Amino acid sequence: MDAISVIRTKRDRGELSPEQIDWVIDAYTRGEVADEQMSALAMAILLNGMNRTEIARWTAAMIASGERMNFDALSRPTTDKHSTGGVGDKITLPLAPLVAACGAAVPQLSGRGLGHTGGTLDKLESIPGWRAHLSGAEMLNVLDTTGAVICAAGDGLAPADKKLYALRDVTGTVEAIPLIASSIMSKKIAEGTGALVLDVKVGSGAFMKTIEDARELASTMVALGSDSGVRTVALLTDMATPLGLTAGNALEVRESVEVLAGGGPKDVIDLTLALAREMLDAAGLKDADPEKALADGSAMDVWRRMISAQGGDPDAALPVAREQHVVTAQASGVLTRLDAYDIGVAAWRLGAGRARKEDPVQAGAGIEMHAKPGDTVTEGQRLLTLHTDTPEKFEYALKALPGSFDIAPAGTEFTPTPVVRERIA
Repeated sequence: MDAISVIRTKRDRGELSPEQIDWVIDAYTRGEVADEQMSALAMAILLNGMNRTEIARWTAAMIASGERMNFDALSRPTTDKHSTGGVGDKITLPLAPLVAACGAAVPQLSGRGLGHTGGTLDKLESIPGWRAHLSGAEMLNVLDTTGAVICAAGDGLAPADKKLYALRDVTGTVEAIPLIASSIMSKKIAEGTGALVLDVKVGSGAFMKTIEDARELASTMVALGSDSGVRTVALLTDMATPLGLTAGNALEVRESVEVLAGGGPKDVIDLTLALAREMLDAAGLKDADPEKALADGSAMDVWRRMISAQGGDPDAALPVAREQHVVTAQASGVLTRLDAYDIGVAAWRLGAGRARKEDPVQAGAGIEMHAKPGDTVTEGQRLLTLHTDTPEKFEYALKALPGSFDIAPAGTEFTPTPVVRERIA
């Protein structure tokens, strides 16, 4: 085998053989295939696609590049959730303890934000003392004692994906559906969960901008999970508008705690409950009532134990940015659009996200939203509050916002897009 022949096969719209796929993934992981060669192959896949057989074999090769986890020793059924990423998407934070409070075990391996989309680990690291990196034994212990764990994936889990993901991010190939699907599913299958619910975002703030692309990605991942013996279902959820009223690390943790305390924005509550019901159903816990667990405080109890078990202080004050800037409404009427992508870019520019994996983030940076589409606003009313420790970032962030919202005349009818748009199983 050689890299050039593999690249040419896909460049010329051919089907990669199982032997070619196995070889190129293994050789790239070992360093025999250079980054520039894998970049060329990734671009050929983006442009020419892969069929189901190729994607399944590519995913299997990614899994085979590392270790597989096993949770058979647990007394609870395991179920997990993966989001394809969005703006204000803090759902994992209230969801994992909620599902654990209903009797399942939730081994949530999460990632960091890159670009305009936020990362679960970055959010949780704004809690003083909280640790993202756990050994396998530590992860199993937290999962066994609290019912839920949110942590970083170890280096031994699908190392081919870790290397390829970083390459895709800097070569314009992130959006390749076969590579997105195999990246997500290789890690989730290797993780060893018994059931998986996929939250596939669609809209301006998501990688999938159209419902057709989101449906294709979700169907591909559901097929990969089912073929591997993992009970898998996907929800297509709206990401034209940011989730909740915050985008930024500590800001989103604070909002998540509000949800666990019985408050919080309706869209965050609705999506958390919808995903919880799917996860519990997939785990065989059809009679569990997540709405009750949210209302009676049992989900909050699991949250506090989970945060403490990873070194965090659930009672500690969260970081607050030193500087603020307010954006006001320029007219009175009905807010009909608040663009998720623009809000995400502005939050990123304020310091809430990173341009490269190694960049630091500001825990307190981000954006508060004081109105959502459908709300009536008045001229001069606060629409957004921008937070950062570095005020020189305000000018750059504000350049992302002029076209980020629309205000229609008072009395304009507004029909909201449902937070869950489709279900694929």
